Amino acid sequence: MMPEGEPGRTWWKHGTLYQIYPRSYQDSNGDGVGDLRGIINRLDHLQNLGVDGIWLDPITVSPNDDWGYDVSDYCDVDPALGTLADAEELVTEAAKRGIRIILDLVPNHSSDQHPWFKEAISSRDSAKRDWYVWADPKPDGSPPNNWRNIFDPRRPAWTFDEASGQYYLNQFLASQPDLNWWNPLVRDAFDDILRFWFDRGVAGFRIDVCHAVVKDAELRDNPPTTSDDHWYEQMHGVKQVYNASRPEVHDVIRRWRTLADSYTPKRILVGETYVLDPNRLAEFYGNGDDELNLAFNFHLVHAEFNAAELRSAVELAEKLLPANAWPTWTGGNHDNHRWMSRWCGNDPAKARVGMVMFMGLRGTPFLYYGDEIAMPDTEVGPDRILDPVGKTHGPRLGRDNERTPMHWTASAGAGYSEAGVEPWLPYGDYAACNVADQTADVDSMLEFTRELIALRRATPELQTAPYITHPASDDRLWAWTRGSLLVALNMTNEQTEIAGTNGTCLLHTDRSLDGMAVDGRLSLSPWSAAIIQT
Repeated sequence: MMPEGEPGRTWWKHGTLYQIYPRSYQDSNGDGVGDLRGIINRLDHLQNLGVDGIWLDPITVSPNDDWGYDVSDYCDVDPALGTLADAEELVTEAAKRGIRIILDLVPNHSSDQHPWFKEAISSRDSAKRDWYVWADPKPDGSPPNNWRNIFDPRRPAWTFDEASGQYYLNQFLASQPDLNWWNPLVRDAFDDILRFWFDRGVAGFRIDVCHAVVKDAELRDNPPTTSDDHWYEQMHGVKQVYNASRPEVHDVIRRWRTLADSYTPKRILVGETYVLDPNRLAEFYGNGDDELNLAFNFHLVHAEFNAAELRSAVELAEKLLPANAWPTWTGGNHDNHRWMSRWCGNDPAKARVGMVMFMGLRGTPFLYYGDEIAMPDTEVGPDRILDPVGKTHGPRLGRDNERTPMHWTASAGAGYSEAGVEPWLPYGDYAACNVADQTADVDSMLEFTRELIALRRATPELQTAPYITHPASDDRLWAWTRGSLLVALNMTNEQTEIAGTNGTCLLHTDRSLDGMAVDGRLSLSPWSAAIIQT
């Protein structure tokens, strides 16, 4: 079951989408772990917020070496999170509130506990051996090529299997063997997985490691990086040329798009396109309507929080994306520290400016749970680290800090779980930042976010009008028009102004200025933003 679309409005283009890390949203049974029943219990919050869709991080069965991104059964729900019946009820209950459910698909690799891999590793002659990427050692016994592990670049992306004398590819953990997408049976199996969930009313998938599903058939060495390459590639020592962004990956995505489009209403595909070259990002939209519907722009995520860098990331995407493509904007997720902390230094004024940016741009904004209350990262001590990246590199580089429980109330348990129950990851300062207190405060970040989403929903130009840079934009002030609307961000500690502006302020980060008349000059105080009807 999916909600009916509104005339003249496409929910995934013109709405606001919201990411939930299920283990951290709401614990419904007092075991310290969030679950699907907990999400069902919080749907009214999401309806009141005004979101059109929810992306859930993996809910499928997993040994949780990588917290759901190591899948051992793609067509059932992990018992810690609930049951298949709970998932179906979530789809139904969300639909009653006009909200769609997007699941996470992990096609690059499975768990080593998946029956496919257990069979594949049993023998070189196994019927499923070729479902994964295997290769013989080099003559000296070393791995087949120079590909590096993404979680720990000091290590090769290969694990040696003593029994068979071959290496298998694992670009992440050794317990996450990479699937072989050159095998047509693997492609058929994932077609069945998509249909399984689409038939249950799921509105689409966010596709994990979408850009790297297909690897070079010859397993050629990657070229070394240079000082001109992005820091992310330099960290690995080699450019991701043969293990990512291969031309053949687009055949897979087009196949998925054909399948998604065969449903009524059409399902959508959202890509984790972790490519830092904007030209490469554009490729994953195909001709604009035959590959991904939405592709995350990590060029923006990794930009500094200033007018020059953010504007550059947005305008480069606007320039390079195909004519029919639709941009996608987010500041953080389960793999990147919360933008409230990373960008804003936990400054509420800066957080409001960031929220105006996301809601004012052409494209689809994705909020990460807690963004609506400006929830910051939570410090996770060495004794509480669960993320494999954090265990290897320490808490600062790990991902636990942005995955901690949602702050619902100021009472013990944060409204997330029962008082006295130890949550799976530690709570932050929920007394200082929570939904209940901000609901009662008309000047809160929560109310500001709700009104921004409502303004975007009620204003066609914020949904569909083109992005055009305003001439007043510089390294201090970033302004653009959306039809007859002017969106202006002062991203400095100085007063700025835009001359030649007339109109009415529809929404200002200083709520006392909502509705003010602008007569010839728009003045913006330090770290403020406004949307003006001209």
